[in-house]
Amino acid sequence: MKQERVLMASDMNDYFNKKKSEGGGFNKQSNSGGGNSGGPKGPQMPNMDFNFGGGKAGIMYVIIGLVILLVLAKPFTIIQEGERGILSTNGKYQEQALLPGLHFIIPVIQKVYVVDTKVRIINYANRIETNSNASGIITKPAITVLDKRGLPVSIELTVQYRLNAQYAAQTISNWGFSWEDKIINPVVRDVVRNVVGKYDAESIPVLRNTIAAAIEEGIQKSIKSLKNSPVILQSIQLRDIILPAKVKDQIERVQLAKQEVQRAEQEVQRAKQEALKREAEARGVAQQARIEAQGKADAVTIEAQANAKANVLIAKSLTPKLLQLEQMKVQTKFNDALRENKDAKIFLTPGGSTPNIWVDMKDAKQRTTAK
Repeated sequence: MKQERVLMASDMNDYFNKKKSEGGGFNKQSNSGGGNSGGPKGPQMPNMDFNFGGGKAGIMYVIIGLVILLVLAKPFTIIQEGERGILSTNGKYQEQALLPGLHFIIPVIQKVYVVDTKVRIINYANRIETNSNASGIITKPAITVLDKRGLPVSIELTVQYRLNAQYAAQTISNWGFSWEDKIINPVVRDVVRNVVGKYDAESIPVLRNTIAAAIEEGIQKSIKSLKNSPVILQSIQLRDIILPAKVKDQIERVQLAKQEVQRAEQEVQRAKQEALKREAEARGVAQQARIEAQGKADAVTIEAQANAKANVLIAKSLTPKLLQLEQMKVQTKFNDALRENKDAKIFLTPGGSTPNIWVDMKDAKQRTTAK
């Protein structure tokens, strides 16, 4: 570009030097109808040629000049995805934000401010994380609040949010470009103080889920109550609760005491279970013995009843003739015995109520009963 400007100036200098050598400077025109051509003439307008060495070269110079003007003035802007453009005309913001894409503006009069509408994060923590310097991640000190008794408690949490793209222009117009420090940070700290201040420090860890839900609900409600909903909250996560050292020691002692009580209760329950187990086993043994005894008694009863029934049947079946027959059978057995032992003595009982008895006289101690 610099070389083209040097060539343009050189061409113009050559042109004017050539004209000067031919006519001595500017062209002089004679008066029409006048005879005295040598008289003094007034100054005339120079006859200048604006062709700049040819028509094509002139067009090229014009195009180059326009390109230079466009580059220097930059009458356009490009909005990336995840961003919105706030168009300012003479200091006044346009209500509708510019969408991603190419937009033309009027230089000097209009200006575009680009704002980020992607998800952003604020970490309230005492420890600086490794990614705290990444784009869209802000680290702030943990929120220190007073519990119900005035003891200091530190709350660490993470808030994910993004600028509402629909009302980005109104948000910047009302809150300015530091809208995060004016909207998110004050609301979060105020809600956390109000919620945690209702509880004792000792009960806060136990009620962690309840407190986390109350904090999220309070922040959501406060942000949504703002005009035009400038911010959309993605999530609110309660990360840690840091208690004073004295409170932590007290909680640990209470926890140890509770664990001892629970251990003792477990021992008592174990002893009760063992006693119940032994009692059940004893009941089982006793029940088994009763069942066995009852079985034996039932067996004896059944046998006795069977014998009684058999005796009744036998008694009913005995007739005089049958008795005589049986007596004859016995007598036959005695007769057979006498034939073998002639020294035996036989005692007969009348009526057949008792059996006949014979005694072997060779062996007075021997006695045989025949039925």
